[in-house]
Amino acid sequence: MSKRDYYEILGVQKTASEAELKSAFRKLAMQCHPDRHPGDKAAETKFKELNEAYQVLSDGQKRGAYDRYGHQAFEQGGGGGPADMSDFMSDIFESFFGDGRGRGGPRGANARERGADLRYNLEIGLEEAYAGKNATIRVPTSVVCEVCTGTGAKAGSKSRQCATCGGHGRVRANQGFFSVERTCPTCGGRGEVIDDPCNGCHGS
Repeated sequence: MSKRDYYEILGVQKTASEAELKSAFRKLAMQCHPDRHPGDKAAETKFKELNEAYQVLSDGQKRGAYDRYGHQAFEQGGGGGPADMSDFMSDIFESFFGDGRGRGGPRGANARERGADLRYNLEIGLEEAYAGKNATIRVPTSVVCEVCTGTGAKAGSKSRQCATCGGHGRVRANQGFFSVERTCPTCGGRGEVIDDPCNGCHGS
């Protein structure tokens, strides 16, 4: 059974503003909320349908993907859109806005790579979830190597320009109608390759 159009579910036009989407969702959600219709499976299904439609259309990135690919944008391995739309959209935005390097030019000598995202899982009890909890966590961090002063190369040696990306730190690939830049797999975004790494930090 094919899914209904999200705009049709909310009863709005494709040109609807965020305020119009929110107003339409609130009005319809109030009418079919499960608390108002206990035991009514049809109302429960409609409420879930409304919630799903609003979650997509109220998010700018998801809405753009839906407008272009429809429901296939959020189905793994869908025939019309990328398999992982969230990664695809982040690649597009990164290619447009980058991380301070600018497009088409090599990285500056003092450029720094964006650090990896950090995640910390903390288990809390029900009372703590209600009353709140203060916790101290240890976050690993990196400092500049004193031996090579951050170059990553052994004293007396130099890094060379990466041949894969030409020193840009990025390589371009085509995905459908888009040309997307990704981090160079050879140099990891540094734009240079170290043949003789520092003994202190091993080139990092």
